[in-house]
Amino acid sequence: MFKRKKAVVTGGAQGIGFNYAMAVASAGADVAIADLNGAKAKETAAYIAKEYGVQTMAIQVDVTVPEQVEKMCTEMVSEMGRIDIAFCNAGISINVPAEEMTYEQWRKVIDINLTGVFLTATATGRYMIRQGGGSIINTASMSGHIVNIPQPQVGYNASKAGVIMLTKSLAVEWANKNVRVNSISPGYIMTDLIKGHELIPRWTELSPYKRMGNPEELQGVALYLASDASSFTTGSDFVVDGAYTCV
Repeated sequence: MFKRKKAVVTGGAQGIGFNYAMAVASAGADVAIADLNGAKAKETAAYIAKEYGVQTMAIQVDVTVPEQVEKMCTEMVSEMGRIDIAFCNAGISINVPAEEMTYEQWRKVIDINLTGVFLTATATGRYMIRQGGGSIINTASMSGHIVNIPQPQVGYNASKAGVIMLTKSLAVEWANKNVRVNSISPGYIMTDLIKGHELIPRWTELSPYKRMGNPEELQGVALYLASDASSFTTGSDFVVDGAYTCV
């Protein structure tokens, strides 16, 4: 499906990003794993190359620094030749009550989750425009649609709502340039990063499925959005949350 396609995944060394990278690699795409943790990115890139026999590379990048994001793209194009698929996925959450959240904490969440997506999408988008097309998939969240309880996460919610509107805006601007921009809004997903979290019983209680989602359950929509099967799909947000936001 993706033979000769080149994909980059920010925050790709673990968690949801790792599963996006696995999905497109399993379909034949060469993959650049971009992550703040350079050592983990190398480990993940080596694993995927061995598992699927595709070309991989690891890039250490801070998505909040424009020069580093541009360097990420330059390195990828130098080694792989082009950028066909970009998963703008790097993100964090700082859960503190709004009245206690410091300006520095707010800025950190917004800078990584929203500004980082903007920088990555526009940097990769410029290459896609020049080469005649591509697909950008931003990681938003069901938290861009609802207010999660019981944890306080005002910065995260605001940043993910911003990602959804950023996605729509870029999609409209680039529709005539053959660059599609969509977002995926996961619900509660059982990644290694949150295993054992004290709120998991509460989250599952509130979910119609009465369970957490598995990271692999995001791979289908990721493959659809990255592929030509979604050639008329742009500006859309795909909520994958087990109907959590429906109740």
